[in-house]
Amino acid sequence: MCIAIPGKVVEIDYPFAVVDFKGTKRKIRIDLIDDLKVGDWVLVHVGIAIQKVDEEEARKTAELLEQVFGGL
Repeated sequence: MCIAIPGKVVEIDYPFAVVDFKGTKRKIRIDLIDDLKVGDWVLVHVGIAIQKVDEEEARKTAELLEQVFGGL
């Protein structure tokens, strides 16, 4: 099983981006995502953005992860 955490892209310096995970910012790889822009939401697994998602899907995923794992 793999867990991907949703976050919002706040800065891009290809092949990296800074992603905000509810106030915690991390530098991640974005090689797998085409046409990524600041403000986009992504799912991140082990430091790599694996999929772009819309904001509503990101929020639903975050809520589910909080229910399962508590306080992400």
